[in-house]
Amino acid sequence: MGTAGAAYRKKGHPRALRRKAQKKAFARWRGAYAPKLIVLTRRLGYPVRAPLCSKDPTEVLDPRVIEDPHPFFARLRREHPISRVGDTGVHLIATWDLIDEVLHREADFSANITGTLIRDDHGHPAVFAFPVTTSSQVIAMADEPRHAVHRGISKPPLSAEQIAGLEDRIRAWALDALEPWLAAGGGEFVPIAELIPARAVAHVLGLPADDVMLFRKWAMMAGDMLAGGVSLSQMVAFGVETGQMAEYLGKHFEAAMHETQTGPEAPMLHALATGVQAGAINTEEAVGIAIVMFGAGGESTAALIASTMRLLASKPAVADELRRSPEQIPKFIEEVVRLEPPFKFHYRSVRQHCELGGMELEPGDRLMLLWASANRDEEVFEDPDSLRLDRRYPKRHMSFGRGAHFCIGATLARLEARVIFEEVISRTNHIALVPDSPPTHTQSIFVRRLESIQVEVS
Repeated sequence: MGTAGAAYRKKGHPRALRRKAQKKAFARWRGAYAPKLIVLTRRLGYPVRAPLCSKDPTEVLDPRVIEDPHPFFARLRREHPISRVGDTGVHLIATWDLIDEVLHREADFSANITGTLIRDDHGHPAVFAFPVTTSSQVIAMADEPRHAVHRGISKPPLSAEQIAGLEDRIRAWALDALEPWLAAGGGEFVPIAELIPARAVAHVLGLPADDVMLFRKWAMMAGDMLAGGVSLSQMVAFGVETGQMAEYLGKHFEAAMHETQTGPEAPMLHALATGVQAGAINTEEAVGIAIVMFGAGGESTAALIASTMRLLASKPAVADELRRSPEQIPKFIEEVVRLEPPFKFHYRSVRQHCELGGMELEPGDRLMLLWASANRDEEVFEDPDSLRLDRRYPKRHMSFGRGAHFCIGATLARLEARVIFEEVISRTNHIALVPDSPPTHTQSIFVRRLESIQVEVS
C-alpha cells in the first residue's frame, strides 16, 4: 500500500476515522443482535458452537503470538470471549467473568488434565490425549473431594509460618548466586532465576541439595510438555523423562516411608508418607503430588523471577522509585505477576453438555482458562496494560489461580522474588537490558518463561 496506506492508518485520517466508526457500529450490532441470532439458531434446532479464535488455525501457536500474546488476547476479549481452536475441541476463555464462572461450576468443568494442544504432522493444532491415572489427577489437577485431601496433606510444609522461617536461608542462596553476577557487571540472568527456586523446591520436598542441577532440569519440563508446539515424538520423549523423575522421587519417597518425620517442620515427602500411612492417599498420588511440585514450585517461580528482572531492567524510573521506597517491592512483584503470569492458562475439561457465554459445549471439550488475558481485562482493571504501584488491590489477579484451587505455593514464590529483588535493588544504582540482546521467551503457549535475558548492572 506504500505511503498512501501509511497515511490511511494515521489516527486523524478520514478513512481511519471511518474504520473506527465501523468497528464501533459492529460492536453495537454484536451486543444488540448477536444474542437474538443465537436464540433463533437454537430454536431452529442447530447447536450454537463458539466461533473460531482465528481464520488461521495455527495462529495460537505462532511464535510471534507466543513472544507477545497480549494483542491476540485483547482481540479475543473484544470479539470472541469464548472461541474454538480449529476442530480440536479446545476453547479459549479470555475474560475475567467467564473464567470466574468456570471456576465456580465444577459440576460442569473438571480440573483433570486430559490432554494438551500440540502440532500435528502438518503443523496444525491437534490434541495429545493424556491417560487418566491416579498419579496425574492430583492437587491442582484434582477435583473435589480428592483435591481437598491432597491440599490438606500438602499445605503444612507450605504454611505461612513455615515459609517465613525460610527467609534467611533463601537470602543466603540469593546472595551466593547474585554476588559473582553483580561483581561481573551482570550478564545472563536466567540461571539465577532457575537455580534458587530449584533449591527451594528441593528443600521443601526434603531432597538432597547436591542434586539441585537435576531438579533444575526437571522443574522446567512440565512447561515444555504443555508448550503446544511439540511433536508426537517429543511428547513420547517427555514421557520417558517423566518416568525417570517419578523413579527418582519414588526412591526418596520410600526412604521417607521407612523413617518418617512428623510435625509442622517435616518435609513434604514425609508429610505425603504420613498421608499414605494413614490411608488418606495412595503411593501413586503421593509421587504425583511431588512431581507437580517440581513444575509448580520450580518453573513458575523461575519464570516470575526472570520476568521481574525484565520489567525492572526496562523501567529505570520504577527501579529508582524502588530504591527510594523498597517497601514497594512486594507491590511491584504483584504487578509483574499480573502482567506476566508464569502460567498463561490452565486447562479444564467439560464433563457434560452445558453452556458458557451462550455457547454450547460437549463432554470431552477442553477449556483453556487464559489467566494472562483475564489479568488485563479492561472491564476489571483501569489502565490494564500499565505497571502501576498505586493499585488499590495489588493482589487482585488470577496468576495464582482463584478460589479452591488457589496456588498453595504462592507465599513461597512471593518470598523468593521479594528477597532476590531486595538484594538486587539495594546493591545496584543502574540496571538495564543489554543493547542488541533482547530477551527471548521459550516457545510455549503455556509458560511465560524467559530463555535468555542479558542484563547490565553497576
